[in-house]
Amino acid sequence: MMTLERNKLIAKNTLMLYFRQLLVLFVSLYTVRIVLDELGVADYGIYGAVGGLVALGAFLPGSLAQATQRFFSFALGEHSEERLKKTFSVNLMLYALVALVAFGTLQTIGLWFVNTELSVSEDRFEAAKVLYHYAALTFLVSVITSPFMAIIMAHEDMKLYAYISILDACLKLGVVFLLQHISWDKLELYGFLVLCVGVVNAVLYIGICLYRYEECQFRKFYWDSALLKEIIGFTGWTVFGQVSTIARTHAITVLLNQSFSPAVVAARALSVQIASQVNIFSGNFNASLYPPIIKSYAANQHQDMYGLIIGGSKATFFLLWVFALPMMVEMETILGIWLTTVPPDAVLFAQLALVEALILSISMPLTAAARAPGKMKAYELTLGTIQISIFVASWAAIAAGAAAYSVFIIAIIANILMFGVRLFLVHRLTGFPVMNFLRFTALPVLAIVVVTALPVTSMSQFLPNGFYWSALVIFTSFVACSTAMYFIGLDKAWRAKVVTMIRSRLPKLQNA
Repeated sequence: MMTLERNKLIAKNTLMLYFRQLLVLFVSLYTVRIVLDELGVADYGIYGAVGGLVALGAFLPGSLAQATQRFFSFALGEHSEERLKKTFSVNLMLYALVALVAFGTLQTIGLWFVNTELSVSEDRFEAAKVLYHYAALTFLVSVITSPFMAIIMAHEDMKLYAYISILDACLKLGVVFLLQHISWDKLELYGFLVLCVGVVNAVLYIGICLYRYEECQFRKFYWDSALLKEIIGFTGWTVFGQVSTIARTHAITVLLNQSFSPAVVAARALSVQIASQVNIFSGNFNASLYPPIIKSYAANQHQDMYGLIIGGSKATFFLLWVFALPMMVEMETILGIWLTTVPPDAVLFAQLALVEALILSISMPLTAAARAPGKMKAYELTLGTIQISIFVASWAAIAAGAAAYSVFIIAIIANILMFGVRLFLVHRLTGFPVMNFLRFTALPVLAIVVVTALPVTSMSQFLPNGFYWSALVIFTSFVACSTAMYFIGLDKAWRAKVVTMIRSRLPKLQNA
C-alpha cells in the first residue's frame, strides 16, 4: 500500500474508532455510576475483587490475540493466501486448547481461592460465588471471541470493530436498565447480564469473520508444524508479558482487598476504569497503527515503519493528554457530578492512574514495533520482570504499613523505567533510531506538557469552586492542548497539511 493511501486509511480508522470511543466512554461512565448506585460501595468492591481475580487469566486471550493479529498482519504484508489459511487453522486449535485449560483452572484453583481466601462478608459470600461462576463463563466466551476480533483488526476493518463496540455499549446500557427494574440479587444479576452481552459479541465477531474472510472457513484444515512452533514461541513470551501486566493491575486490586476496606478497593476499581476508558482514545490510534507497522516490517519498508513509530508515539500521547489534563485538574468536580457516592481516595487514585496511563501511552507504538520481528524473549523477559516487581514492591510497601496510594507511585516509577527499556530494545530488534525519537517525539511531548499543564493548573487553583468555573477550566484546557499540539507537536509539513485539509472542507460546510 502506498504511503499516502496508508496514512489516509490510518486517519480514517482512527476517526472511526475515536467517534466510537466517545460514545462508549459516555455510556461507560453512565453505566458505572448506575451500577455503583444499584450495587452499593460494598458490593461494587466485591465485584471489583471477583472480576479482578478472574481477570488474572486475561493474559491467555490477550496473548493469543496479539499473536493472531501479528501473524495475520505479517501474512497480509507478504500477500500470502496460503499462510493466512494456515494461520487461521493453527490459531483456532490453540484457542480451543487454551479455553479448556483456562476454564478448568478457574473452576478448580480459582474457586478454591474464592472459597478460602477472598475477603467477603458472610452474608454476601454466596452471591460472590455465583458472580464468580458467571465471570468465569464470561471469560471463556472472551477467549472464544478474541481470535476473530484480532482477525478483523489485522484486516484493518475498524469500521466493523467500531460498530460492534457501539452495539456492545448499547447492550451494556440495557444491562443498567434491567438492573434497575428486575427484582433479583443485584450482584448476581449484573454478572449474568454481562455474560449475555459477551455471548452476543461472540456471535457477531464469529459470524462476520466466517462471512467476510476467505481464510476463516472450515472447509479444509491447514496444518503447519513450523508455523505452530513459531506462534507458540511468540505466544509463550507474550503470555509472560501479559501475566506481568495482570500482576501490575488486577493482582494489586486483589492485594488491596486483603489489606484495606471494600471502599478502598472500590476506589481502586473506579480509578482503573477511568484510566482505561480514557486510555482507549490513544489505544484506538495505536490499534490503527499496529497492522501497518507489522506489514511495513514484513515488506522490508523499515523507514516507513520508523516514521509510523515516531509520529504515532507523539500522536498517541496527544490523544490521551487532551482528555487527561482537564480530568486530572478537575477530578474532584467530575467525580462529584458523575457519582452519587464518591469512595474515599477515589480522586487521588484516579489522578495517579491517569499519570501512569500517560507514561504508558507514548510507548504503545514501540510495543507494536517490538512484536514485528517475532523475537519476543528478550523484550518480554526484561519488561515482564520489571512489571512483576511492581506487584512485589507494592506487597512489600503495604506490608510495611504504606498507604494504599503507594501502589500507584510504585507503578509510575516502574513505567518511566520501562519506557527507556522499550526504546533500547526496539533499537536492538529493528535498528530504530533512538536519537530521532528523542528529538521528534520526546522533546515535543515534554514541551506540550509544561506549556499546557502550568497555566491550566494555576487557573484551576485561583478560580473559585463551582460547576461553571470547572467547565471554564476544562474548555481552556482543550483550547490550550489543541493550540500547543498544532504549534509544538506538528512540524511545518504537517501544519501545512492540516491547513490545506481545513480549507478544503470549508466550501463543503458553507454549501451544506
